[in-house]
Amino acid sequence: MWFVELALRRPFTVAVLSFLLLILGALSLSTMQVDIFPTIDIPVVGVVWSYPGLSAEDMERRVVLIDERQISSTVNGVAKIESQSIAGVGILKIYFQQGTDIGSAISQITAVGNTALKQMPPGMNPPTILQFNASNVPVAQLTATSKTIPEEKIYDYGQNFIRISLFTVPGLSTPSPYGGKARQVSIDIDPKSLEARGMSPTDVVSAIQNSNVIIPAGTARIGNTEYDIATNSSPSAVDKFKEIPVKVMF
Repeated sequence: MWFVELALRRPFTVAVLSFLLLILGALSLSTMQVDIFPTIDIPVVGVVWSYPGLSAEDMERRVVLIDERQISSTVNGVAKIESQSIAGVGILKIYFQQGTDIGSAISQITAVGNTALKQMPPGMNPPTILQFNASNVPVAQLTATSKTIPEEKIYDYGQNFIRISLFTVPGLSTPSPYGGKARQVSIDIDPKSLEARGMSPTDVVSAIQNSNVIIPAGTARIGNTEYDIATNSSPSAVDKFKEIPVKVMF
């Protein structure tokens, strides 16, 4: 009743306040952030291991199983772990107890992943760690095709040009292209020739890794100028890989 009495005694004051509320409400409505889903804090973290060429069985035994054991014994607050292994890719979904600090859990998963790399196949890269968010829904899917451009060039164009053009959109997360062929160099070996020379495929892999490096070699002062020197032994063309010495035979 007091509000009614105030409105009768101060009609102009109440009218001005109502007008201000109307303006502020319209301004708030125009600047309010709108999302498809409300804020849903689900303590789930995804870990993705990638090793092209590795079979699903080897991915499960030599990568996923090792990471599962490390996470279950080191990371705090784990409720359950689900995993899936396919050719070249291993995926782990880690569910945590409610109230678990996800930031701290991701830090522990990262540390565990870097430690587990020593037990995994040579050349394995650290995993990609993704925190689950119900608002991360796809809004568009782009497909790139060509009748004249090979798949590896389409992949490079999507990775280096299309993604660069889209990542500036506010609130948009653009993943890497899926499918196609990534640029790589494959080296075919002759097992019989290696066996005749007392070598193995491991010797070829070691020779390529040791010869394909770029390291700093210090500086050199010439006159009043000091130059940076780098030792570049990376082959400049694919044919140069044939000139890499594999092993010195005595």
